[in-house]
Amino acid sequence: MSTEPAAGRVRRPTAPGDTRITVAVITRDRSVSLLRTLDALAALPEQPPVIVVDNSRHETTRRTVAGHPAISRLLRPGANTGALGRNLAVRHARTPYVAFSDDDSWWDPGSLTRAADLLDGHPRLGLLAARTLVGDEAVEDPLNAVLAASPLPTEPDLPGRPVLGFLGCACVVRREAFLDVGGYHPLLFFGGEETLLAYDLSAAGWGVAYEPTLRARHHPEGHGRSGRSFLVRRNHVLTTCLRRPWPVALRAGTGLALAAAAGRPGARRALKETVARFPAAVAGRRTLPPRVEHAARLLDRDAAGRPGGDAR
Repeated sequence: MSTEPAAGRVRRPTAPGDTRITVAVITRDRSVSLLRTLDALAALPEQPPVIVVDNSRHETTRRTVAGHPAISRLLRPGANTGALGRNLAVRHARTPYVAFSDDDSWWDPGSLTRAADLLDGHPRLGLLAARTLVGDEAVEDPLNAVLAASPLPTEPDLPGRPVLGFLGCACVVRREAFLDVGGYHPLLFFGGEETLLAYDLSAAGWGVAYEPTLRARHHPEGHGRSGRSFLVRRNHVLTTCLRRPWPVALRAGTGLALAAAAGRPGARRALKETVARFPAAVAGRRTLPPRVEHAARLLDRDAAGRPGGDAR
């Protein structure tokens, strides 16, 4: 892996911003979109240092963003690390809090300072999920309503609404908490990887909360990357195998097998890759403590009552 520090780059010639928070951006082969994100981050009053993890194999992204004033460090692993690129960025961060963006998302002015204030004021808080607004029209992401309606009871030492899920490009973590649980799990790579991290943070005693006063902007290009549906299906089953009781995992696996038998798009590939990863999931299996499993069951029941529900 190569790392490129900010030496020689011209930083923004303004007063110091908020020194408590870094933005981590993962990207792969979308340099035009990445430039838009970097421009938006550079304009923030917080002036956060930005660590970019370039999952591309070629030099196009590096050449395109070279010298951009927002970037404090460019990390180039030499291969596609998926969501694990976020782990790499957090390890390189030197601030107590890290906000995540993708190469098509950024933060509203003031949201990062607000997040840092909340994390300062709530020592058990490990992760804040933000409200996500999509496109130039700022349409509400459907997940916002799901998180806001979380059936989990409020906790007096946490802000917002307790949840067990979030959008990976619209959250802020306490660096200590993220590293404490190992960050994103390598078995999942990408696609619905957030739930397992929320489980692990909660199991370790850290709070996970949705706070709609924090706002992230998401501007996906076209239809996004192909194959995400298959990855989400695969990782849902693997997550249950890694952390949930076997009856829950069996139901998830049976659902995927039935979808594959019915010829649903991506289901056969998801089933094949789930089977290939199953031994590793069993080896890494660590069931949730009773209080977190109870919360997960509340969310399961809530999702079952909603068409296409998302148990977060």
